[in-house]
Formats: sequence, C-alpha cells, structure tokens
Amino acid sequence: MHRWEKIVLFAGISLAVAGCPKGRTNFNQGQKAQNLQDYDAAYEYYQKALKSEPENTEYKIKFDQARFGAGEAHTKKGLKFLEQGDLENAASEFRRAAVMDPSSVAAEQELRKTVEMIDERERAANAASEPPQDSDETELASAPPQLKPLSRAPINLKMSNDAKVVFDTIGKLAGLTVIYDPDFPARRISVELNDVTLEQALDIVCIESKAFSMPISENIILVIPDQTQKRRDYEEEFMRTFYLSNTAQAQDLTEIVTGLRQLLDLKRIQQLNAQNAIVIRATPDQLALAEKFIKDIDKAKSEVIIQVEVLEARTDRMRDLGILPGQSASIAINPNSTTNNNTNTSGSSTSTNTTPGTVTLSQLTHLNQNDLVLTLPSATANFLLTDSTTRVIQNPEVRSLEGQPAKLNIGDRVPVATGSFQAGVGVGATGGAGFVNPLVNTQFQYIDVGVNVEVTPRVHPNRDVSLKLQVEVSSVSNNVTIGGIQQPVISQRKIAHEIRLKEGESSMLAGLITKSDMKTLNGWPGLAHIPILKHMFSDDNRNSDDDEILMILTPHIVRMPEWTKANLKASYAGSETNVQTKRASEMRAPQQQPPVAAKPTNVQVAAAAETNAQAPLNSDPSGKAAQIRFEPRNLSLKTGQTMTVGVVVDSVSDLFSVPFLLQYNPAVISVEEVRHGGFLQAGDQEIAIVQKVDNEHGQAIISATRQPNTTGVNGTGTIMGIVIKGLAPGASGLSIVQVSAKDSQQRPIQLVTGEASVQVAP
Repeated sequence: MHRWEKIVLFAGISLAVAGCPKGRTNFNQGQKAQNLQDYDAAYEYYQKALKSEPENTEYKIKFDQARFGAGEAHTKKGLKFLEQGDLENAASEFRRAAVMDPSSVAAEQELRKTVEMIDERERAANAASEPPQDSDETELASAPPQLKPLSRAPINLKMSNDAKVVFDTIGKLAGLTVIYDPDFPARRISVELNDVTLEQALDIVCIESKAFSMPISENIILVIPDQTQKRRDYEEEFMRTFYLSNTAQAQDLTEIVTGLRQLLDLKRIQQLNAQNAIVIRATPDQLALAEKFIKDIDKAKSEVIIQVEVLEARTDRMRDLGILPGQSASIAINPNSTTNNNTNTSGSSTSTNTTPGTVTLSQLTHLNQNDLVLTLPSATANFLLTDSTTRVIQNPEVRSLEGQPAKLNIGDRVPVATGSFQAGVGVGATGGAGFVNPLVNTQFQYIDVGVNVEVTPRVHPNRDVSLKLQVEVSSVSNNVTIGGIQQPVISQRKIAHEIRLKEGESSMLAGLITKSDMKTLNGWPGLAHIPILKHMFSDDNRNSDDDEILMILTPHIVRMPEWTKANLKASYAGSETNVQTKRASEMRAPQQQPPVAAKPTNVQVAAAAETNAQAPLNSDPSGKAAQIRFEPRNLSLKTGQTMTVGVVVDSVSDLFSVPFLLQYNPAVISVEEVRHGGFLQAGDQEIAIVQKVDNEHGQAIISATRQPNTTGVNGTGTIMGIVIKGLAPGASGLSIVQVSAKDSQQRPIQLVTGEASVQVAP
C-alpha cells in the first residue's frame, strides 16, 4: 500500500508541473529582476519566457520594456566611461547596448563616435613616425582646372610697374602663362611680396589692380577686370543635385532652400519634393558652400520616448446614522358624507348628498369626535455606512520626433449633442394645407474621455529635454437632460505647461487633488442637539470624497543628431558681393626650411658626401659625380669691403632648378645681393632667382629656376654670384647645408655640397 501512495503522489506532482505554463517561472523571475532594476537579468529571463511561449502578448511587452531598460543602462555606463577617457570600455558598453536594443539609435551613434575617437588617437600616436598625407576631402568635384605651377617656391617680389608686368613676373616665377582680357586697362601698381604662395601673390595683385583671375588650364591663367558684367560673362557655373535623407516634411525642404537663397544669394535653385532633393546651378564656390550647409543641416532629428505614469486614488465615504422623526402632524374634519332631510308634506324623507372633503354649516353644529381625523408623524431609522476606494494605474509610452507633437488617448469617445434642427412646414400629398415634420435632426460631437496626453519635445545638445505638454484625465461623472436630450457631465483634471528635464529625470505632476466634505443634520429643533438624545430625534448624514491624481513623466533620448567636427567648423565664404571658398593651404604661408643650429663640421660634410656618394648621382658620361661648390673657396676682405663669391656646379645633366640653404656667421659677414650667373641661362634664356636673406640668423634661402617648358643644362658652370660684405674682423664659414636640385622632369638631382672659408681683416 505504501508503494501505491508513492505512485499516486508522483503522478500528482507530474500533473501539477505539466499544468503550469512553461514560461511562467522565467517570467516571474524576470519581474523580480525588473523591480530591482537589474535589466540584464530581466532581459535574459523574459527572453527565455518568450521563447517558450512566442505568442504570449504579456511576455512580449515585458521583454520589450526590459530590452529598452537594458540598452539605456549600458548607454549610460558607456557615457560615464567616455567622460573618464576610457574609450575601450565605453565602446564595449555602447556595443552591448546596441546588441540588446537594436532600436536605440543613440547607442549606435555613440559607438560610432567612440570608434572614431579611438582611431583618431591611434593616428595621433603614429603621426610622429608617419609623414603627413594630403587629404582630398576639400577637393571640388567637377571644378575648373587647378593650377599646377612648375615651381612652388615662396615668392619674394618688390616692384612698382604696370599691372601686366607684375602679373607676367609672377607667372615667370611660378612657370605659368598669363593672358588678359581685351578690356584690361593699364594701371601702375606697387607691390611688395615677402614669402607668399602663388595664390596669395595673385590675390594681392588682383586686389591692387582691381581684377580677378581664373585658370584656363593647369599652366595658364586669365586676368579680367573686376566688374559685375565681366564676372557674369566669365564665371563658370555648374549644376548639382543634392539628395536629402533626413527631411520628413516638405516644410523642412522649403526651410533649407530659403536658407540657401538668403545666405549664398542663389538665383537658380529648384526644390523637388517628390524626390526629396534640391537642384542648384551656381559657381563652384557657391556649390561648395551649399554642400557644407546641406551636410550641416541634413541631420536626423532627435527622438524621445516619454514614459507617462498616471496614478489615481479615489476614496468615497458616507455615513447616515440616526432616527428621523416626522416633521409635521395634521387634523382633518371628516363628517358623514350623507344627510337625511324630511321635507315632504306627505311625511316621506329625502336624502341629501354632500361632496367628500366639504363641510356644510349645518354639519358643524353636529360635529363629534368621530368626525375628526388626526395624522401623526412617522419616524425613519437610518443605519448606513459606505466606504469605497478606487485606484487607477496607467503607464503608457510616447515616442516623438523633436519639434513634432505626439498625442496619446486612452479611454472612450463620448458623444455630445452640439445642435439640432427641425424641418419646416411641408405641403400635403393632395396639395392642401401643410404639415409639420415631426423628425428632429441632432448633431453630435465625440469627445475623448480618459487619459489624454499631448507632448512636443525639444532636445538640447547637453542631452536635456524640454517638454511642452498637456495632460488631461477626464471621466463621465453624471448625465443630465438638456432640451430633451440626455447629455454627459464630464469631470476633468487638466494641466498644461513647459518643463526642462535631464535625460532619465522624472517629473512628478502632483496637486490635482479634489476633496469634498458634506454634513447634513435633519431632526426636531432643540432635541436634535442634545448630546445623547439627538440620535433618537435626528438623522446625521455625512459624505466625504477624496480624489488625488499623480502623474510622472520621464523622457529618454533614443536618437541624437550626429554633429561632427566638420559640421561645427566655420568656412571661408568670401565677401558680400563675391562669394568664394579657399582651401586651408591657400591661407597659410609657405613652409620654410627648418633652421640649422650650427655650422656643420668637416666630419658632417664628409658624412654627407659619403651618403650622397652611395645614392644614385647625377653625373656626366665620364662618371664624375655632380657637385655644387664655391669659387673661390678661400676669401680675404676687410671690414666694410664687399666681394662676389660664385656658386658653381660641376658635371650635371639636365639641371633645371637649384634651391639651396646657405649658412654663415652673421657676426662676421652678411649677404648683400644675389646676381645672375651665365650657366642656367644657356645663352639668351632668362632665369628666375628668388631669395630670402636673414642676416640676423646667418641664413639665406636662394633658388634659381629656368623658364617653363624648357630643357635643363648640362656640364659645368656658375649659376649665380653671391655678394658678401665684411662686418667685423674674424673668420666665417660659407656652406650649403641643404640643396634640392631638380631636372626638367622635376626629378631630384643628387649634388655633393662644398664650403668656403672667409677671413675678414680690420
């Protein structure tokens, strides 16, 4: 028998376990974890419960709530790591948030920004060992030809002459051809250019000569008078279509078009709402600024989820206690309704009937106690106590775009009559008299009754949220009849204001409290106020109603605009009448060679010669290494005396340009002038010599270049003469520490450098 009891017990337990839902245990564990705000554990439990019962709606709702909470929690952890500078852990938290809640765009945005910061940090760490690379991000697509001068050496020029002569000189220094508009006038200008780039030199001369220039090809520029009509004739325009991806309404597209027209003075711009695109025809500079403007503005709007919790507690208490006696007593005369009168002479009797409730004068003389009716008051005993409590909890969520109102209505739609009318008099079927139409047409309007929320969010860059909200909690409390139609009486509690909250901060909207106390005492005067006997001669009725509504709002940001450094960076836009763009490289001064701290020793010169000997050298057919040296190598002069030292090259082939850095002792000698040599001229060809002398530090940057579209020279000869002056007694070395010679194909030529010795006597 004991064995059968075990079998029955085991079968009962099995049936009980089989009867329970498979996911209920995990669901209960998930609820406990969610109450403790352990969203990771709640996410896991709800996920298991949902897998066991995929069609359970309750499980789906709770799983979505836990997923959102877990994603938000990891996003906040990532932001804390980001503030501490721990980019790796921040990226890990953002990545986990994005996996748990794929709908959270904020987590994806923060992950993308963090990864970019990590890459930028790695690039900065490797910047010392890697040479800087030019970026093509600022290059304009389908733009006019870009100038490619043969020489990018800094321009130093001081002259006073006709504007055409100045332009031609700059063109020769850079290896460009300059042409002019037929209407370009002769104008004498004075310019002084010190260490400027080609573009800067052209801009300066254009300003002084009231002209503007434009490239025709990579090595030809056109100079035109700066006139409105000339700009219209010569400035080239391009057409481009911009497709926008984040405008939700046609109004957004219209605002962008209006901004482009006002900022860039665009005349040819077309808005295409069907394609969500903008077509612009303008100059390349205007198109470049329009592109930046659109990139800065075309951002996804912020999105906010607002959690609304509505708690309503209502308590109704009523007490009716006591004995209510009658309030009045009455005495009525009730005589007999029939009277016999013998009025016949023959002795017969007649009966006279009187109306009930009436008394004749003759009857008053015969009244007795049977003719009086006394009505005594009655008493009602009341013993009633009512205590009712109502609790309403609602927790909706609203997701809205920034600046767009979102509405949430939870409840019923109640019809309310707004007007009625009745048809007039009609004509009878037989054409006779008219009749009144008995039908009455009533118009109704439906009103939302329940919890109505309307909110318009604004997201600030510091992740604060401004809410313009209107919350209404209403209900049908009674019905009244107006004009023969039963109308509902709607009680409402409504609040409308604007608040600013931090992300995740809760705002409690309290104060919607309604209290009503009513006390009624009915009884006999005097006796109704006696402390103990009043309950025998009075009825005490008390009603107490308490209604309190508590609303809690919590905003959560799920999307932020992706503002990058490029969006926040200002852009050069030219003048009011001349919209133009410039690259950053065009605004900077030319790169200078780093100064040499001290004169190289003989050991360093020998090491340099050895290094140059190991590299491929430019040499003549006999195999002799090419070199650059001074002639004479030893000089003697007195204080205040000047002397010319020749710079000679030996055994070179196809020599086109020779820029080099000259170093000397500034306390003993100074460089006064650089003169042309005959070697680079190759007969009647002119050469361009650019010089920058710094006698204070004992350095001079000198460059000699042949004319564009010419071949280099071969052999040995003097390329220039350097005039030096003795300043004080002493000795000074004269050395070429850096040289960058090139051939006609702009390929480098290896030259072995030499030095000279200068002795200054008193």
